[in-house]
Amino acid sequence: MKTIHTKHAPAAIGPYSQAKQAGGFIFLSGQIGIDPAAGKIIVSDIAGQTEQVCKNIKAILKKAETSMDNVVKTTCFLTDMKDFAAF
Repeated sequence: MKTIHTKHAPAAIGPYSQAKQAGGFIFLSGQIGIDPAAGKIIVSDIAGQTEQVCKNIKAILKKAETSMDNVVKTTCFLTDMKDFAAF
C-alpha cells in the first residue's frame, strides 16, 4: 500500500491521508472546497466549492499518475438538496 500526498490539495485534517493506493486502486479521502494555497474555503457558493473540490481531486489523482477519466465511483453529500442543480 502506498500513501499519496500533494501540496496542490488540502492536507488531511486528522489521522488519515489524502489518498491510498492499493492493488491497482486509489482511494481518496473526503474533500471539501478548501483552497490549498489559502488553507481555507474562499468561495461560499455551492458551484464554486464544487469546482474547488474537483480541482483538489484532480491534483491528488495527478500525483497518483491517473486522472478523472479513471474514476469508477464517487459519493457526494449535500447539506441542502436545493443546491443539487448548481452542484
